[in-house]
Amino acid sequence: MGEYILGVDLDGVCGDHATAFRNAVAADRGIDPAELPAQQTWNFTEWGLDRAAFEVLHRRAVMEHRMFRSMPVIPGCADALWRLSDAGISIRIITHRLYTNWGHSVAVTDTVDWLDANAIPYRDLCFMGDKTDVAANAYVDDAPHNIDALRAAGAEVLVFDQPYNSEVTGPRALSWFEVEHWVLDQVTRDGNAVQAPIGFADSAIGRLPNHLPQTGGPSPESMGEH
Repeated sequence: MGEYILGVDLDGVCGDHATAFRNAVAADRGIDPAELPAQQTWNFTEWGLDRAAFEVLHRRAVMEHRMFRSMPVIPGCADALWRLSDAGISIRIITHRLYTNWGHSVAVTDTVDWLDANAIPYRDLCFMGDKTDVAANAYVDDAPHNIDALRAAGAEVLVFDQPYNSEVTGPRALSWFEVEHWVLDQVTRDGNAVQAPIGFADSAIGRLPNHLPQTGGPSPESMGEH
């Protein structure tokens, strides 16, 4: 098939942003994370935050607590993306993480290190606020405003289920297993053939760490996606 590009969001899709931010804010306040209610709204208004307060806390979470380095990965993400990559689908990570002034080097470095540490494959890594500027055949996102903008531009978007996007219309995925099957359906629906899996000796999720040199960064011999 011709190159089929899947645009994949990070926070709330690949990484558990809600848990990471909750832990960082709890550490900042010197409290148990259980004292903070689970996220229900996009800007955590359930914690009594307005936009300005959210931005201050988020900056500290990124810069001081290094949230983008320690964020838990959402179960099934790496394996599903490796299988999609093996099927010939190009993974394009699209994330808006550069909204913290003077913190770009930390955000970029921690993002790349996190992707490698969690064996997330990708061909391209785009730090973009307006995701309609980044071309892809289909997208997976959790943010209502991103989903609305992409669909308004005519894009196929799968909603990754989160409490704050419950009012957004489908299609919707509750897990990475469902993401994988939706993407493969999109590929075949468009008349493309899915490549047969490559017979690697190592597991999909262990493939990237097994090919990274000890000094960090991908080796020239790394196979498939970065």
